[in-house]
Amino acid sequence: MIQSGSYYTLRVVKMVDFGAYLDGGEEGEILLPKRYVPDGLDAGDELEVFIYHDGEGRLIATTERPKGTVGDIVVLEVKDIMHQGAFLEWGLIKDLFLPLSQQASVLYKGMKVPVLIYLDEMTGRVAATEKFQHHLKGNPVELKENDVVNLLVTRKTELGFEVIINSMHVGLIHFSDVFHEMKIGDRLKGFIKKILPEDKIDVMPGERGYKRIESEAEKILRLLKENNGYLPYYDKSNPEEIYSFFGMSKKSFKMAIGGLYKEKKISLAQAGIQLIAE
Repeated sequence: MIQSGSYYTLRVVKMVDFGAYLDGGEEGEILLPKRYVPDGLDAGDELEVFIYHDGEGRLIATTERPKGTVGDIVVLEVKDIMHQGAFLEWGLIKDLFLPLSQQASVLYKGMKVPVLIYLDEMTGRVAATEKFQHHLKGNPVELKENDVVNLLVTRKTELGFEVIINSMHVGLIHFSDVFHEMKIGDRLKGFIKKILPEDKIDVMPGERGYKRIESEAEKILRLLKENNGYLPYYDKSNPEEIYSFFGMSKKSFKMAIGGLYKEKKISLAQAGIQLIAE
């Protein structure tokens, strides 16, 4: 059965001037508008398409790829607000509707909001909801410390950035662990730092342990090469200056230059570090 909000591979039944009709099984023929018809498409061919409802309530196909499908948690920008709800920029010609009853915050145009994309059982149409906590698992039994995970940044709190872990759990990246610019809607790799009581999870962005320090060491070497082999930063430099230039904490910076010094790749110059020629 064809449902709105998902991808399907469908067979072309016939070509017409305004597009192509695809075999939708029990749903009948589904139009793929001309603007989405690939060159050379012909009757009998199969094509992967995304199915959704158009403005008149009809199922329609597109080769465009939305920013999420049914069941996905995504961060979308508010495009317009009405009395009945808000419209979110979804990546399709038709915006995604967030009903007023499914809103959990005060919205404004341009705001980025985390939502779950779902299929409304009454209408069969795709919609969005901010109220998706019930969709997430409370007990992270499948996670353990140092596990590599996928993260979606959903909001900024007083302590740091709240993230969705592997589309299943809520976690937190503390401000003290943020060494690079981070925005609502960012998707990134990270790892489990600590699992706390009451199923609270602290996570770290980037790679684990020494791998992360090694990548920071490589960054320092690259910046040295880009600045004629010398940088006016060392272990006594101001932490804010280090973070502003390198995008890392002073602790990580000191560990990285310590490793580079032991490997004889840099020397400690007056009020700075110097690249040693190979």
